Amino acid sequence: MSESRTEISSLGEFGLIEHLTRNIEIQNASTILGVGDDAAVIDHFGKQTVISTDLLIEGIHFDLMYTPLKHLGYKSVVVNLSDIYAMNATPTQITVSIGFSNRFSVEALSEFYEGIYAACEKYGVDLVGGDTSSSQKGFVISVTAVGEVTPGKYVRRNTAKKGDLLCCSGDLGAAYVGLLFLEREKQIYLEHPQVQPDLEGESYVIGRLLKPEARKDIVEFLEAQNIVPTSMMDISDGLSSEVLHICEQSELGCVLYEEKIPIAEEMRKAAFKFEIDPTACALSGGEDYELLFTMSQSDYEKIVLNEQISVIGYMTDAAEGVKINTKGGQVHPITAQGWNAFKK
Repeated sequence: MSESRTEISSLGEFGLIEHLTRNIEIQNASTILGVGDDAAVIDHFGKQTVISTDLLIEGIHFDLMYTPLKHLGYKSVVVNLSDIYAMNATPTQITVSIGFSNRFSVEALSEFYEGIYAACEKYGVDLVGGDTSSSQKGFVISVTAVGEVTPGKYVRRNTAKKGDLLCCSGDLGAAYVGLLFLEREKQIYLEHPQVQPDLEGESYVIGRLLKPEARKDIVEFLEAQNIVPTSMMDISDGLSSEVLHICEQSELGCVLYEEKIPIAEEMRKAAFKFEIDPTACALSGGEDYELLFTMSQSDYEKIVLNEQISVIGYMTDAAEGVKINTKGGQVHPITAQGWNAFKK
């Protein structure tokens, strides 16, 4: 951290916004008017507009003891863009509003915005507005993402069909295990401030928590292969709870295969250090921001070209329920917490 500290009060609200947004470069033709007026102006030229918003609150969604502000800015944007990609749409603009107490300096907020701009640059998105306010205590972040999609090409959660393949991107459960490591080290630090954190070899799982990525590449791949998923959502609350959402909203059941759930080797090893089942982490963890989608079996040949996509099951009649076939050959009903075998 730099030695100097500029109090926010020395700039005032408009001065602060001007300071944080002075280097914006517009990347999208659809952004007609960005930051600096009463409101932004966007024209999506005949496309449909998709909007999503998220609230992140200190102490509930993030802990500043182990979350660098730059990472937090980046993640605040990415989790919103993930929702836009989950609609099979392309994010184009965001607004960012923050509430902060006087323990934050101008330098701290600039660091947070560095992360926001890094995400905007990576995903080709424009920051077009927002608000700042003082907060009694803690840091509050609200991000709204706007995207565009060809009319009728957006994908909902309630349109899966019986017989569809159930697929997911990437690997699951790593962010949850990363959180376990950081929480463990935080407790040790609180009890023994002189002890250095021991996170040797856990950069993958910790990175998955602190700096997740939205799956722009998967949406682009599906478009290139001319595959329109029959339903889709992003995995923010754990695989089992998202599978249940698609089943309930599409009025279907499904069969999931434990051995097909994609788990990174780094996550498997890390989970064993905590003596927990890697499958439990994948089913119940959350914050992976991978895409979960269903598609017609006729597209299977196209999907196998992509190593980042796993077929993990298929959709059935609602009467058959939502079940997981374990590696041991047993069948369990899936609950939002994973499956009942995990209940102590």
